[in-house]
Amino acid sequence: MKISVVTASYNAAATLSDTLKSVARQSHGDVEHLLIDGGSKDATSRIVEQHGQHLSHFVSEKDGGIYDAMNKGIRLATGDVLGFLNADDLLADDEVLSRIARCMEDPEVDAVYGDLVFVSQHDTSRVVRYWRPGKHRAGLCASGWMAPHPTFYVRRKLLLENAGFCLDYRLQADFELMLRLFEVVKIRSAYLPSTLVRMRMGGATTGSLRNIIRGNLEAAHACRRHGYPGGIGFMLAKMTRRIPQFFSRPSQAS
Repeated sequence: MKISVVTASYNAAATLSDTLKSVARQSHGDVEHLLIDGGSKDATSRIVEQHGQHLSHFVSEKDGGIYDAMNKGIRLATGDVLGFLNADDLLADDEVLSRIARCMEDPEVDAVYGDLVFVSQHDTSRVVRYWRPGKHRAGLCASGWMAPHPTFYVRRKLLLENAGFCLDYRLQADFELMLRLFEVVKIRSAYLPSTLVRMRMGGATTGSLRNIIRGNLEAAHACRRHGYPGGIGFMLAKMTRRIPQFFSRPSQAS
């Protein structure tokens, strides 16, 4: 089974080497890693020369933002299963893609996802929050639930058939895609209760209060777009779901 990993980047030279090395170390034998860069002005090309020998594709050109870059990766990828790893995140251990592959061997499974730890920007061993999504149930996305996007791996044909990310959303296109796949398309998913990704704090959706508010408004709009209420109750529920992440510290996250 070929697994495609798409990494979108822009001026991420400070963290990109960790991301590249975490994919290169995977024990799974058939991995296609695509780096879709938005025309970075920093040392990204030098980092790729040093740590990107395993890359199947490296594209560096102006794009319409992170979700546009991810859509480009979907179109270029050739794997049976596809996931996304941000340029400042890393796979939690060398067996992550092997665990995902074993789960996706079941033809009844369309997608798999797992746990994610938020870590310090400058010390990826220091856990700040632990996101344990649990199993999806029908309608759960309408109450603010989503699978952690960097842990989500899905059969590529489903992404192609369902048009990938909607570029109407600058911060929450990942939530809209989850809502569409889980609640409209009704994909069959499996939950892996283990840490799959270490995600640095400070990204676009967690880096400022303004972006958190804007992101929640976008997510509410996505709900209404697909026939769910998406009112103030939804936004409060979505924000409240984060609270347990600050207190949960399973042994895998240490």
